[in-house]
Amino acid sequence: MKHADRCAFDLEDSDSLAPLVPGAVTVLTLTVAFGLLAAGFEFFWVTFIVGFGVVMPIAVGLAKRAEADRERGRDGTAESGQADALDDLRRRYARGELTDAEFERRLERLLETESVADARAAVGDSQRPVGQRRVD
Repeated sequence: MKHADRCAFDLEDSDSLAPLVPGAVTVLTLTVAFGLLAAGFEFFWVTFIVGFGVVMPIAVGLAKRAEADRERGRDGTAESGQADALDDLRRRYARGELTDAEFERRLERLLETESVADARAAVGDSQRPVGQRRVD
């Protein structure tokens, strides 16, 4: 697709709505201000101060924060979940709840299922009857 063929509001490349927030606040501020001017409101200019001085920074900040939270949720969930599982396994071994062999077996199992595909394969394999399991 050529650059000229793309729409300015095409969100296929990015799920982020943060770039649209300043435009939306600008349109809203101008609409309210000129509406008040047309209605004969003497202090219509206060809308510009409130819209661009208060609403705009708050809206942009909230949009960036929401985007950062969403990105953190995408990237950090799996890693933190595995780190938590590994920490839990280490704590249980340190308290003596697990034998050396049990710790090694669970550690290998945890490291085998690092990716989602590996975890699905492991879960699918463990749900099969013993005679039908794959042998690597």
